[in-house]
Amino acid sequence: MLDVSCILINYNTSQYSIACINSILENTGDSVTYEIVIVDNASKKEDYLALKEGVSKINSEKVTLVRSLINTGFGGGNMTGVEHALPCKYFAFINNDTLFKIPNTLAVLVDFMKATPNAGVCSPQMLDEKGNFRKTFDHFASPKREILKRGFLEFINPKRFPNRKKRYEQPLKVDYVQGAFMFVDAQDFKDVGGFDTHLFLYYEESDLCRRILKQKGKQAYLVPSVEYIHFESASTGSNLTMKIEQKISLFYYLKKHFGWFQFKIVQVYFVIRYFFSSLFKPKNWKLFFLMVKGMPTSQSLKHKQKPVHD
Repeated sequence: MLDVSCILINYNTSQYSIACINSILENTGDSVTYEIVIVDNASKKEDYLALKEGVSKINSEKVTLVRSLINTGFGGGNMTGVEHALPCKYFAFINNDTLFKIPNTLAVLVDFMKATPNAGVCSPQMLDEKGNFRKTFDHFASPKREILKRGFLEFINPKRFPNRKKRYEQPLKVDYVQGAFMFVDAQDFKDVGGFDTHLFLYYEESDLCRRILKQKGKQAYLVPSVEYIHFESASTGSNLTMKIEQKISLFYYLKKHFGWFQFKIVQVYFVIRYFFSSLFKPKNWKLFFLMVKGMPTSQSLKHKQKPVHD
């Protein structure tokens, strides 16, 4: 059994994927056994061929490339990677637009998990491409968080809601860590059913950590002694389509974990909020009308994918 299976997803960003793979290989010594499974999530043919050539040049038996003919999203892509992974003690779900910064990162995380029996998930500290601090953890999505906002919750109850913008020196118990780098106990991951593939993009990490906490009684931790660089949104970008996808995932998440009544409270809040914002930003009208409908999952990008033909 391996110590760690690293799972990466490539979507039309092969240059990032190759750099990420090399950074893992260069910063991982012989103290841990590991593999790298990279899932191409139905990229354009030219990007997939570039990735395939790059992996071939790396020429490492530790790297496995898998091609999906349909873009299955973050959760689905990672589950494809898990399906092709060798038996292991831990999964490291790593965005392809990241770079390892600290030697023996995986070994440090393995040691932390072994020394922390109540840890189900952990993550290093995230940095931006210039090496500056970036928020690495967050509080569970909830009606309270969406309406009262994170800053207010952190102000009135800092013990329960630690400051996300603060730099910490010691490991910190948190609700969940960002999906850019999630180091997860493999047995716990399997016991709770892995990622919920109904979520195409966004909230997968929050959902997973909530289920591990609820079903296994294990926490998520920030491990600030190790760091990694994340080129945020390299494959998704930032536009109205992604904003709609984010809200579809949020509404699904709230229905799943809080039930119909609390979901309706949040829906009414967002309908009012986006009605007034749309008066000044007309592009938000599409989002407003989807809010009125309850952000149906039928509108998700998940249902608009077409198989690629190699």
